[in-house]
Formats: sequence, C-alpha cells, structure tokens
Amino acid sequence: MLPALPLPTATPAPRKDATYDALRRRILDNAWPPGHQALEQEIALELGVSRTPVREALIRLEREGLVQVIPRRGMRVLPMSATDMRELYEILTALESLAAETLANRKPSDAELAPLLQATDAMEQALARDDLDAWAAADEDFHARLVTLAGNRLLAEAVFGHWDRAHRARMFTLRLRPAPVHSTQEHRALVECLRAGDSAGAAAVNRAHRQRASRELLAIFERYRLQQL
Repeated sequence: MLPALPLPTATPAPRKDATYDALRRRILDNAWPPGHQALEQEIALELGVSRTPVREALIRLEREGLVQVIPRRGMRVLPMSATDMRELYEILTALESLAAETLANRKPSDAELAPLLQATDAMEQALARDDLDAWAAADEDFHARLVTLAGNRLLAEAVFGHWDRAHRARMFTLRLRPAPVHSTQEHRALVECLRAGDSAGAAAVNRAHRQRASRELLAIFERYRLQQL
C-alpha cells in the first residue's frame, strides 16, 4: 500500500476535510462494511465533532457512490456491484500488465527488484502467522512498487486513480476468499521474468495473476449479491 502523506503540522486540515477523510477511510478499509448504518449524531460523537462536518462529509461520500444519505436516519454504506468490480479489474489487469512489460524491457537490476521480493517475503510471513491485514498491506505494496518502477508517470496516475476502489474490494473479500497462497508464487515468477528482461513473460504472468484474483473476488461479490436478494 502506498504510504499516506503526512499532514503539515503548521496548517492542519479543516475539520470538514478531516471528517470526510475519517469516514471514507472506514468505508475503504471495510471497518464500515456494505449495509452498515449510522446516525449523524452517532458519527459526530464518535469523532468528537459537530453534526455539520459529518453531514457535509456524507453528502460528498454520497456523490462518490459510497453511501446513501437517509433523511432523519443518517446513512447506509452502499454495496459494491460485481459489474463495477469486473470493469475495475479489467482496467487494472491491462494497466499493470503494461507496467510489467515496460519494466522488463529495461531489465531492472537486482537492487531495483529487491523491494518487490521484500514485499513478497512479507506476504509469506504474514500468511504464516495468519495475519491477513499484514498480507494485504504487503500485497498492495508489491503492486504499487511494480507500477512505480515502470517509470511511466501517466500510467501510474491511471492505476492509482483506481487504487482506493481496488483497496475496498480487497478488504471486503479478505476474509471471505480462499487463503491467498498462490499470490507469492506468482509474484516470484513475475520477478524472475523482470530480472530476465522477458517482457512478454512478465506481462503474461501478471495478467494471469490478476485474472485469477479477479475470478475469486467476483465470485464473492456474486454470492453477496444473491444473499441480499
């Protein structure tokens, strides 16, 4: 996962922005899962703010399609649709595979690839102690570094423009999917293609990796949809 940029200490964020960030983070991290409901007053008390910044934050989140504002009843976190997730992962698969191909074309050094292997090692260690949150953080770190190492600024911007929604999908399905034992093997295979300068192989390995993960996630979203009918 990309590290959050620290807020300047001399000019703290306005309270309404901090409230919006706090609520949005709860939704993206699945602390507030789909269907979660809360009253404005409850949220305000939890955050130690007035209802005004809470109301403004909820309006922004409703525009983003994350919540439904219910008059006199607060809000409800909206579910993610399987269609949206399918389209999201199609985009990420294509863009990340291009990043892998681009990176392999310049045959990166072992020093450049070291962070990818460190992230993969961290994933294995997290799985060994059954720490799925740490596994997810290390997995996101791997993919973020892969895209960044490709060196294409516009490509990175396109990928990270979808990062939050992908993170939310990951966190929602984290404890509902099979144990992610295949990811580390696939990551290591990708690193070997990158080291060898095998651009076609790198793109193919990454594409297969993303498509497998996408199938697992979409099956969960479909089951969730059927349960809500």
